[in-house]
Amino acid sequence: MDLKICMGCGTRMDVPVVLADEAVLVCEECGHRQPFLRLPMFALTGPSGTGKSTVSRLLTGLLGDQVVVLEQDVLWTAGLRDPHNDFQLFRSTWLRMVGMIHQSGRPVVLCGTVVPVQFEEIPERPLIGDIHYLALTCDRLVMRERLRARPAWREWDEPRIDEMLEFNDWVRREAATMKPPMRLLDTTDRPVEDTAREVADWVRTGLAQKTS
Repeated sequence: MDLKICMGCGTRMDVPVVLADEAVLVCEECGHRQPFLRLPMFALTGPSGTGKSTVSRLLTGLLGDQVVVLEQDVLWTAGLRDPHNDFQLFRSTWLRMVGMIHQSGRPVVLCGTVVPVQFEEIPERPLIGDIHYLALTCDRLVMRERLRARPAWREWDEPRIDEMLEFNDWVRREAATMKPPMRLLDTTDRPVEDTAREVADWVRTGLAQKTS
């Protein structure tokens, strides 16, 4: 179900209203109260070139019976590329989509570049339970070569690569100070299969904490 539409009167809520400490939506128009499943989400993030997409393909085999694994870029289309307010429409749409998937009883692992503030401060945030953040990072020289090796259609010229390297440095420097903090995992010398297993263990630990 679409958590932004009241099941009582059909009003579409621009800002979802959730009772404090409860998974209950409240319609400001008719007062209807609708319980919903508010499950954890796992954001596998980090700069481009650190292995997110490759790891996400392996996660479906490792975690497919427990979670739904999704790639952020699948919605990076047309009107959702609106740069207003740091692409808030794109990220709001994702949280809305994740909230809908959660109603099936399956938590979501969302793979794509994001930092906590881009999710934690948008109106749709109350639709999701705890969001766990794990950022893949990489050595600068290795990342540069990985990005240079990408197909031409992805348009990774040197200025764009330099920007991503700066972002990689920033993530490494600031991850512990973010709210919530991001865990880091260096993929420089780690086989992708090992990275995928460690990410899967991280997800399982988060799921166990929720149910313990």
